[in-house]
Amino acid sequence: MRLSASGKVPESFSKVDFEKEIAPLIVEHCIRCHNPGNEKGELSLDSVQALKEKEYLSPGKPEESYLLDVIRVSSKSGKAEMPKEGKPLSEAEYSLFNRWIKQGADWPDQLKLQEKSKADLSWWSLQPLAHHEPPALKSLPKLWQQNAIDRFIYARLQEKNLVPSPRATKRELIRRATYNLTGLPPTPEEVAAFESDTAPNAYEKLIDRLLDSPRYGEHWGRHWLDVVRFGESNGFERNVIIDNAWPFRDYVIQSFNDDKPFDQMVLEHLAGDVIGKGDSKIEVGTTFLVCGPYDNVGNQDPVQAAQIRANTIDDMIRTTGEAFLGLTVGCSRCHNHKFDPVKQQDYYALYATFSGVFHGSRVLATRAEQQKRTKKITPLNARKAELQKKKSQLQSTIHARAEKKSAEYEKLWVRESVKRTGVEDTFSPISAKFVRLTSEGLDTNPSSKTGYRIDEFEVWTAEETSRNVALAKQGGTAKGANSRVAGDFSGAYDVNLTIDGKIGACWIAGSPDLVIEFKQLETINRVVFSSDRSGAAMSNYKATFLADYKLEVSTDGKVWQEVASSKDRKPVNANHRRKRFYTSEVTSGEQKQISEWDTEIRQIDRKLAAIPALPAWWVGNHRQVNGPFHVFVGGNPQRKGEHVVPASMSTLSKVTNGYQLDEKSPHGERRLALARWLVAKENPLTPRVLANRLWHYHFGTGIVSTPSDFGYMGTRPTHPELLDWLAVQLQENGWQLKAIHKLIMLSQTYQQTSTFRAEAVRIDSDTRYLWRFPPRRLSGEEIRDTLLSVSGKLNLKMGGPGFRLYQYLQDNVATYVPLEKFGPETYRRAVYHQNARAARLDLLTDFDCPDNAFAAPRRNSTTTPLQALTLMNHQFTLDLSQFLADRLQSDVGTEHIERQIDRAFRLLYARPPVLQEQLAAKKLISANGLNAFCRAMINSNELIYLD
Repeated sequence: MRLSASGKVPESFSKVDFEKEIAPLIVEHCIRCHNPGNEKGELSLDSVQALKEKEYLSPGKPEESYLLDVIRVSSKSGKAEMPKEGKPLSEAEYSLFNRWIKQGADWPDQLKLQEKSKADLSWWSLQPLAHHEPPALKSLPKLWQQNAIDRFIYARLQEKNLVPSPRATKRELIRRATYNLTGLPPTPEEVAAFESDTAPNAYEKLIDRLLDSPRYGEHWGRHWLDVVRFGESNGFERNVIIDNAWPFRDYVIQSFNDDKPFDQMVLEHLAGDVIGKGDSKIEVGTTFLVCGPYDNVGNQDPVQAAQIRANTIDDMIRTTGEAFLGLTVGCSRCHNHKFDPVKQQDYYALYATFSGVFHGSRVLATRAEQQKRTKKITPLNARKAELQKKKSQLQSTIHARAEKKSAEYEKLWVRESVKRTGVEDTFSPISAKFVRLTSEGLDTNPSSKTGYRIDEFEVWTAEETSRNVALAKQGGTAKGANSRVAGDFSGAYDVNLTIDGKIGACWIAGSPDLVIEFKQLETINRVVFSSDRSGAAMSNYKATFLADYKLEVSTDGKVWQEVASSKDRKPVNANHRRKRFYTSEVTSGEQKQISEWDTEIRQIDRKLAAIPALPAWWVGNHRQVNGPFHVFVGGNPQRKGEHVVPASMSTLSKVTNGYQLDEKSPHGERRLALARWLVAKENPLTPRVLANRLWHYHFGTGIVSTPSDFGYMGTRPTHPELLDWLAVQLQENGWQLKAIHKLIMLSQTYQQTSTFRAEAVRIDSDTRYLWRFPPRRLSGEEIRDTLLSVSGKLNLKMGGPGFRLYQYLQDNVATYVPLEKFGPETYRRAVYHQNARAARLDLLTDFDCPDNAFAAPRRNSTTTPLQALTLMNHQFTLDLSQFLADRLQSDVGTEHIERQIDRAFRLLYARPPVLQEQLAAKKLISANGLNAFCRAMINSNELIYLD
């Protein structure tokens, strides 16, 4: 080897360090488009194997390596074929690749290249909680010195050349605090008591009272239900209602009212079945895992079924990551997160953790409750089993006896068996106005007489040009009970389908009989009927047909004469044959004995039914699913990649003590380990995210304005030191929330007026630095609850199954039709509404209540014409205008208009009217009546805006 004059090895001979020189270039220029799962041109550049297989690379032979051709800059165009986006490689970088290939293209086998995320482990939210001391400020006003929160806020205001606003009035404070903690308006009596209370701690006492109110849990529980995407239908195309998910809603409300430590709630949400087995009050917490949308169509294609299952677990992963960690973990399903340091392996470690969770109901009861019920039902079931055994033995004897006479019976069966494509019976001409078909057994179940289908029933006249006189267009009518009704598709299974002259759509029988009445007396001699005339559904249960039947005719609908039956037809299957033999062979004495046993069995069944069932709630089912678990390349379950096990996320590996479990570890232990890791003292994200959520719901915007995204695509905190200080307070307070509420609400920051100041708006138009209290409009639920409250109609019943503001129509899919009339059963707080996904609910939807198909960590606040139209003209608000008028007259009398006006203002606005308002109100009432005045008050901005 020749040395240069300087004594250094010439660059053209030095060994290329792949990891330091080539790998960074591939990651910078190539891996974004050529990554596993995102393989443009079907080429992955995470390892050297694909380059060799696709003949892009010939180690030692640069002249035969197509890779160099695509990255070479053309001397004519000045461009390179690759990379497609971004600047091409420089001449020096191209030469580096050339030398690397010439030297053998060394690429360590264990080295897998991955696209770098925009943020790394040094990202602000991934750092340990800092124990900041509140700033010491020389010019701090006296009132702002007492609460640490104020010192943090005041410091930032000074930096921005802003000054705080004066303290709000008592009327403003009680209205603000009452809505903030309970979602309801204060009563006039509460306002008067607070305004007259001159004690220094009057405001503190107000907060204590509100925090002790059961209304607190209802309001703040609603916030959490938004975050965890709680819904009471399964979504997707079927979207059927889930009637037993409401206990989770009650559990959340009670948890907030009890000030249950939030770390305990996390444990219960993820592993309540493990830490509280047998205790329904704890186990119900696991509804968190399964209260999101899921596809229950039941695809029989194994590839599609695997994809649906992957989508189901993805919902659990995303919700867990966003609700507790404020990380969009779901973005790592197909590849490493492009913005945050969340690896695809992290996502699939969580996938392994949740692999044993399945949607569905489960009985929740203590061992004592189970034993008590078992003690009641065991003797009844034992006696029932004894009777059924005796019955079965006797029936077997009868069947055996009949089999010996099989030839004798079978010679009576001279006609072919019934066929779903059509049955024809002919008989001697007879006069009739009615024909009755009676079921005596189905082809799917010879013991059942209902549930069969008829797509067309024809009755033909005995004349040269025969007519089908059963047809509806010929004046025929059909009668028969429907066993199935589709509320969202009128007539879908109706009895009239049997005589509409069309095949395909079927009547589903809810009774054994189908009766056809003609327009007039006719002479008939032939009947034809079917369940699947075309044969398209012959092997499907949807074509269930009669196996045994009889046909009767009548002239008056009272006296009937049999004209045909299936007695001489061959049985449709072995079960039907067995039933025929039994019916022919059983003696009257044997039948009497069986009837006696059946009577006693029915009595036992009634006793069993009278014993209350143990509660079955929508808490999910859990079963052991062992590995091996893999990364799904590109998110595709059919493309198994790297092996993974249940483990903590590498995202916080530098600040937390992680865990890793065996792939065969008990499924509950996996979820419990995750929950404990989430609330471990060294985990900075969970307390930060929770503290920010509290701040968000108190001020309308969080310190981080993206409450469920503390990553690169989220916003930076306006007051990072305050956020950490609050998070530390949460931990030191044992994760209980009420003390933090009180701390925030006692601050001068919270007690400021919301008065507009032009000079401050020019600096901070969004009030992010809190130079005033940010005004806000009430949420949809708050507006609805307020209207009910001020009109005196709000029913404060807590818990239990919810009410519905829609008519629920369900067949194969569900339809939700908004109600047009509202009864007292709908006058409960909106949190108790049975919230179905994709169900439009007028006032609630118009005022931005989110569709719970997705988590809603923050509510939108739009202004639309529909909102004004709904408040002005919807039947609900019209009703409440009348109720409010009735209340005013009841409260102060019918003759005192001034007192009615005063009472209305105090009820709706927590203040008396000024003179101008009093005069305008009297004029309106005089011209249009009290009801019109109440309607105008309900439609005012002051009612639906705070401050």
